[in-house]
Amino acid sequence: MFPFLASNNPIHHILDKPISGTEHVTLLGKPALTVHMASLVIAATIAFIVLRCAAKHISIGKESEGTDRYLTKGRLSQIIEVITIYMRDKVIQPVLGHDTNKFLPYLLSLFFFILVCNILGMIPFADIQVVAGKITESSEMDWAFFGGTATSNLGVTVGLAIVSFFVIQVHAFKSLGIGGWAHHLTGGAPLYLLPIMFPIEFMGMFIKPAALAIRLFANMVAGHTMLAVLTMFGMMAFSATQNWLLTGSIEAVSTVAAVCISFLELFVAFLQAFIFMFLTAVFIGQMSHHDEHEAHAEATH
Repeated sequence: MFPFLASNNPIHHILDKPISGTEHVTLLGKPALTVHMASLVIAATIAFIVLRCAAKHISIGKESEGTDRYLTKGRLSQIIEVITIYMRDKVIQPVLGHDTNKFLPYLLSLFFFILVCNILGMIPFADIQVVAGKITESSEMDWAFFGGTATSNLGVTVGLAIVSFFVIQVHAFKSLGIGGWAHHLTGGAPLYLLPIMFPIEFMGMFIKPAALAIRLFANMVAGHTMLAVLTMFGMMAFSATQNWLLTGSIEAVSTVAAVCISFLELFVAFLQAFIFMFLTAVFIGQMSHHDEHEAHAEATH
């Protein structure tokens, strides 16, 4: 047990912090370099490298390989291929139709980037760095250069939502035109309801991406806060009783519970990445031009 890791604040390990040694570097009164910023860069790099390698393994090989050249090599590449095909055929294409190929790169990049951020956040990199710093340097300062869950930072999720907002609106203008975009804000209601419908639809245009940001942020914070509370039980028991036997018993139970919750958190990591991507696709589909004959053809099938 390392007493310097104890904290009375369950969100201590969730909050963003300046990168150690750069506390004096500020921008508009705020730290210019933080551990979440570093985590975003690392997550983007990992996602790019893994997906790039997977693409090479998924692509058709040389003719000299025979029929084996059509087989995807590597377990991770096979998993990525299955996820990608399922997302394209069962999730994105039914929503976007003929626009699927246009938005597929963005939507899949969004999914895998958020997923990598969520998974990296489950690994206590920052805590490991703090422990290493305390042991090697015997310093009271918490040394950390990266770590934490970047998607538990509202600024990060809002940034992702803003990107999706502009993708949705640019597509709306290109697909519907200015007139069609303005007509969409009326919700198809008669003119006498326009004073009511227009403000509602206009606010909804901003509420939708805001909901994306808050949902991802809230789920990441809630899960990690729960894990922090469970791991704090042993510390609180020892502070109250000074009994190592009782503390060890409580810590054993809380550790088992934390492991179980960690599996749930892994599921949530995938689920929240999927929801963010899927709702972005839905919002894009809502702003797409739908011909009457296409709708009729789908109805007949």
